[in-house]
Amino acid sequence: MAEPDPQPMASGTGQRLGAPDTLGISTLDPGHKPPAMPPGRHVTIRVRMLDDTEELFDISQKSTGKVLFDLVCSHMNLIEGDYFGLEFQNHQKMMVWLDHIKPIIKQLRRPKHTILRFAVKFFPPDHAQLLEELTRYLFALQIKQDVSCGRLTCNDTSAALMVSHIIQSEIGDFEESQFSTTGVTCQTPAESDFQLLEVARRLEMYGIRLHPAKDREGTRLRWMVYKGYCSSLQGHTKINAFNWSKVRKLSFKRKRFLIKLRPDLNNSYQDTLEFLMGSRDCCKVFWKICVEYHAFFRLFEEPKPKPKPVLFTRGSAFRFSGRTQKQVIDYVRESEFKKIPFESLLSVVSLQRFPTDRAYFIAKELLTTERTYLKDLEVVTVSFQSAVGQDEATPDSLKNTVLSTFEPLHKFHAGFLREVEQRLALWEGRSNAHIKGDYQHIGDVMLNNLQGLKPLTANLHKQSEVLLELEKACRASRRLEGLCRDFELQKVCYVPLNVFILRPLHRLSHYKQILERLCKHYPATHGDFRDCRAALADVSEMVEQLQGSLIKMENFQKLLELKKDLIGVDNLVVPGREFIRLGCLSKLSGKGLQQRMFFLFNDVILYTSRGMMGTNQFRVHGQLPLHGMTIRESEDEWGVPHAFTLVGQQQSLVVAASSNDLLTFPECPEDSLVEAESEDDITASHTSLERSSPHRGNTMVHVCWHRNTSVSMVDFSLAVENQLSGNLLRKFKNSNGWQKLWVVFTNFSLFFYKSHQDDYPLASLPLLGYSVTVPSESENIHKEYVFKLHFKSHVYYFRSESEYTFERYSVIIRVHNYFVRLQLC
Repeated sequence: MAEPDPQPMASGTGQRLGAPDTLGISTLDPGHKPPAMPPGRHVTIRVRMLDDTEELFDISQKSTGKVLFDLVCSHMNLIEGDYFGLEFQNHQKMMVWLDHIKPIIKQLRRPKHTILRFAVKFFPPDHAQLLEELTRYLFALQIKQDVSCGRLTCNDTSAALMVSHIIQSEIGDFEESQFSTTGVTCQTPAESDFQLLEVARRLEMYGIRLHPAKDREGTRLRWMVYKGYCSSLQGHTKINAFNWSKVRKLSFKRKRFLIKLRPDLNNSYQDTLEFLMGSRDCCKVFWKICVEYHAFFRLFEEPKPKPKPVLFTRGSAFRFSGRTQKQVIDYVRESEFKKIPFESLLSVVSLQRFPTDRAYFIAKELLTTERTYLKDLEVVTVSFQSAVGQDEATPDSLKNTVLSTFEPLHKFHAGFLREVEQRLALWEGRSNAHIKGDYQHIGDVMLNNLQGLKPLTANLHKQSEVLLELEKACRASRRLEGLCRDFELQKVCYVPLNVFILRPLHRLSHYKQILERLCKHYPATHGDFRDCRAALADVSEMVEQLQGSLIKMENFQKLLELKKDLIGVDNLVVPGREFIRLGCLSKLSGKGLQQRMFFLFNDVILYTSRGMMGTNQFRVHGQLPLHGMTIRESEDEWGVPHAFTLVGQQQSLVVAASSNDLLTFPECPEDSLVEAESEDDITASHTSLERSSPHRGNTMVHVCWHRNTSVSMVDFSLAVENQLSGNLLRKFKNSNGWQKLWVVFTNFSLFFYKSHQDDYPLASLPLLGYSVTVPSESENIHKEYVFKLHFKSHVYYFRSESEYTFERYSVIIRVHNYFVRLQLC
C-alpha cells in the first residue's frame, strides 16, 4: 500500500511576513466567484491549509469534490489552483486525493470528522512556470513541510541553504555576516521563496511520493511518478524509468500493476512489466496518480469524458478532471489581470476580505481566547494525567476528582469552540457567499452555550476541591510532590499548575467582559443585542455565585505558589492568612543598603534575599508580625531618601524605597533573568524562540526582583481575569522583517507560539516594568496599529491586525502594569 505521509511538525511551516490568519490573498485582482451549490443538506468540511491553519467550508452533501476544491481556491483567490489538490486519509488508512468528479458523500464516510489537507499535487520541474507569486509562496510552504517531516531528503549543504532561505523569507535580514557564506541577504520574501524552490527542484526526491511494491522475484521496490516518467527504486537507486512516450498502457488487476510498453525498434513484440502491490486499492491509488500526472503534463487540454455504456461498465470510469498545465499557463498569461505587489496585500486584505465592524473583532477575541482556554484545559486533562495521574503515588481520590471535574468541561468547550469557529467563518464570508442568512452575530451562540454550561456549575464549584485535594496529596507524599514539581518544569506547563486548575473560574469572567463590550457596542435595536444581553445576565449570575469561592481560591493558590519560592519559613499556608503585596526594599544595616524582597500579608511581613542555590528560591531572614507595628518616617534620621522604620514589638527595621510607594525598590543590577527572557536583543533573535528556562527561576517573584516592580494581590487577580490571544507580527529593534507569531498574554507575560495549535510556548517575555508607546517618526515604522514595548535597552515592535486589537493590547498591558504609562501621541 502507499506509504502514509509523515505528519509535519507543528512549527515546521513558516508564514509569509505580513500574511493574515489565512492565505486568502493573491497578487491578482479577485477573479474567482464561489461555485454554484447544488440543493440538499449541508455539511461543514474542515480543510488544513499549507500554513497549518484550518478553514471551515459549508457545502451540500451532493456536491462533487470539484465544488469543494473550487471553494478552497476561491477562498484564497488562487488562480493557479490546478497544481494543488485536497488529500485525506480514507477508511483504509491510505492518503488519497479527493476525486473532483465523485460526490463528497461517496468519498468521505464521516465528513464532519475528516480533515482534508490542501497540498501540492503536481510538481513542475521548473518553478519559473509558476507565474503567480502566491503560487510560489504555497509551493515554498509545501517544501518546508516536506523538509520538516523528512519526505524531502538532502545533504547538509542543501539543507543549510534551504534553511537560510526559509529564515530570510520569514524573519528578514539579521546581521549580514550571519549569511555571508550563502549570500542569502537583502532578499524580499518573494525572492527567498523563489530561491528556495530553485534549491529544492534540484534535489533527487523533489515532489516525489513513494509507493511500496515487489517485482516477480519478490524484491522490494518503491514506485514514484514525476512529470515525464514513472520509475522504481531499489533502496535509493533507480532501476527502471519509463518515459511516458514509451508507455502504451497502464492498468491493474487486483494486486498486480501492469505497464505495457510500446514496441522497440529492434523488437516486434510489446513488452509488458508486472509488479505486485499491497492490495487492489494500493494499485488503484498509484494508477490514478499516474493517469493524472500523464494528463496534466502531457496533454494540451482536459480529456473529454467517455460516453456512458448502455448495458454495463468495464474497468474504472476514473479520468483526469481539470485544466492541464498548458491550459493553466495560457490562461494566466492571456488574462488581463491587474497585478498587485505582494507586500501591499496586508492592507488590501482587510478591504477584500474581513468585516470592519467592531463586533466582529470582539467575537474574534472570543474565538482566539477560547482556543487558548481549550489548550489550557488539555494541560490538566491530557498532560497532567499522563505525567502524574497514572503514577501509583497519586491517590484514587485525586484522580477521580480531577477526571470528574475537568473531562466534562473539556468536552463542552471543545463543542463550543467548534460552533464559534463555524460562526466566525460564516461572518467573514469565507467560501459561503452562496449561503443566505445573517450570520454576523455571536449572541445566539453564546446564549445557547452559556445555558448549556449551567448544568456544569457544580464542576466549577469543584475547582477549589481539586486544589485542596492536590495540596493534601502532595503533603502526604514526597514522591507526588516531586512529580508535580517536575511537571511544572515541563514546557507545556507554562504557568504554575494551580493557575491551570483555576482557569475555568476565570473563563467565566472573560465571557462576562466580552459580552459587556458587545452590549456596550450594539444599539438596543440591533438584532444581536437581545441575545447578548440575555447571555450577559446568565454569565453575570454564574460569576456572582462563584465570586466568593474564587477570591478564597486565588489567595490560597498564591500562598501555595509563594511557598515554592520561599525557604526558611514554616506553615506559610495558615488559616486566615491573606497575601497583599510583594516587592523590593533596601534594608539598612552596618554594611549599608542591601536589596531584600519583602512579602506583605495581613498578619506578617517577611523579608528575604535571593538564594544562589540551583532552585533559585528566596531565603527568609526574618518575620515581623503586623500586630502592634508602627511606621515612622526616617529620611532625616538616616539621611537616606524615602527611608522609614518598621517598629515591631520585638524588632525594628530601617528600609528605603525608590519612591514614596511602599514596597517598591531602588535600581539594582540586571543579571541572568533578563538574559533568560528569550527575547532580549537582535543578536539572540535567531535562536530566541528555541530557548527556555526553568519556571522556578522565572516566576513573578524573580521578575519583580530584577525589574524594580511591586505587585499586589489585586494585580495578580487582574492578570488572570484579563487575557488575550491571537496573531501578532513582531519586529526587533534592529531587524528589517516582521515575524508572524501566535501570542498569548497572561500572568504579566507574553508567550510566543508559531501557531495556536502548538502545545507549548517557544519563548516568553515578562512585561512588568515595560513601557507601552507608539513608535516615533524617527523609528521609521510606517505601519498601522503598531505598539512598542521597551524596557531599558530592550525594544520590541508588535503589529496588530486592527485598531480594536491594537487598543486591546495597549490598554490591557497598561492595566496589568500600572507603573507603565501608555503614551499615545
